[in-house]
Amino acid sequence: MHHDHDPGNVGKAHIATTCNAAAQKEIDRGLALLHSFWYAESEKAFRNAAAADGTCGMAWWGVAMSNLHPIWAPPTADERKVLDDAIQKAILIGAKSEREDKFIDAIATYFSPGDHANGMIEYEKKMAALERANPNDHEAAIFHALAILGTVNPKDKTYAKQKEAAAILNRILPLEPEHPGIAHYLIHSFDYPDLAALALPAARSYAKLAPASPHALHMPSHIFTRLGLWDESIASNLASAKAAHDHLVMTMPNGTSFDELHAVDYLVYAYLQKGEIESARKLVDKLNAVTQVDKPSQFAAAYALSASPERFALERRQWKEAAALKVPGVIAWDQVPYAEANIHFARGIGGARSNQLDVAREALARLAAIHQKLVDQKNGYWADQVEIQRLAVSAWIAHAEKNDDEALQQMRASADLESSTDKHPVTPGAIIPARELLAEMLLDLGKRDEARAEVQRVLHDAPGRRNALALLQR
Repeated sequence: MHHDHDPGNVGKAHIATTCNAAAQKEIDRGLALLHSFWYAESEKAFRNAAAADGTCGMAWWGVAMSNLHPIWAPPTADERKVLDDAIQKAILIGAKSEREDKFIDAIATYFSPGDHANGMIEYEKKMAALERANPNDHEAAIFHALAILGTVNPKDKTYAKQKEAAAILNRILPLEPEHPGIAHYLIHSFDYPDLAALALPAARSYAKLAPASPHALHMPSHIFTRLGLWDESIASNLASAKAAHDHLVMTMPNGTSFDELHAVDYLVYAYLQKGEIESARKLVDKLNAVTQVDKPSQFAAAYALSASPERFALERRQWKEAAALKVPGVIAWDQVPYAEANIHFARGIGGARSNQLDVAREALARLAAIHQKLVDQKNGYWADQVEIQRLAVSAWIAHAEKNDDEALQQMRASADLESSTDKHPVTPGAIIPARELLAEMLLDLGKRDEARAEVQRVLHDAPGRRNALALLQR
């Protein structure tokens, strides 16, 4: 049995099982951790449950669930191996009730199609059936809501699935007002410009429900960012970064937690929007000094390290600084190529706007290669995000070369593609919104009225963006 540092109060959750009392205690602890996406700690708790009761198949269900991230990213190769092994153990041990067997069967179904997107679709179907068969099982309903969020089409602007998940969660909320997962998943359900205000009560309660969880402390800032509530976002992420740092000190004294990096990315964004440049600079300097990450293939860590220095340079309009950015060596970039793309995007924009077109063209070529890799991997969402960046860099190269009709055509294509989708939860926002870049290009070309209309569209999706507001004054 693992005897690790107790992370503290992560809230309470309960799933009834037929396992012995010692295992049940660990399962409920793991469940609370799982609902705040503290996957490493939840896996430890579920493994403790397996050690406490060798006949407890649900313990291995929990280990499997700790390696499935429905709304983050597909499991890494290592996570898939652990996930598959845990499923096989859960099946081999079996369940002592039909309901438990259905939980195990649902996660086992994830592997049947062979890819993450279709696996989530099949898993959601099983969870829907499990909820229907057990209408009084709150965990079945909550996990079904999470599964629905894992099947969202980012191009569906009706937000039908998000609203379906929220309806389930709001039905359970009066029955379990202190459940951390309900508040957490409501935030994810409404993490969109037109829906964010609906999640403000959940945002302001979640951290109180699981105050030791770095992710629970961070998640409210998703909504605060959407609404331009910068002071609340800063407070949320300062608390999250500290909790993540304090926890990792116990196991990796010289390392940096991906949870801390994720919080810092949101902090840098908020400080920049407030114009608190030195506060942002200190954090970027800290990021640039990172030499060891607890999970070097974890996409949130990669994204923070590839986004914060880039947005710090670009939002300050330091084009030469952006063009000189380098790819840091502490991340397994081959596993997260879409994060690496952020660096080449910044280098491309910086190069095009500082008359270093050789740098810009080199960055453009890297973006094209990464885009093709993502297409080949059938990773449609991130392929689109990189294509948005590639088109923008190409547009600003054309603008630098005075090919302004071509530049506007490509920049409009970039902005329209960005508008057709939504930002990923990993980021507080685009490094620079494509439509903001379009507005600035229009201003450069004397098209003031068109530019103002584009800025207003930016501010609808990202209230309080400092650079967008500044464009209105030009």
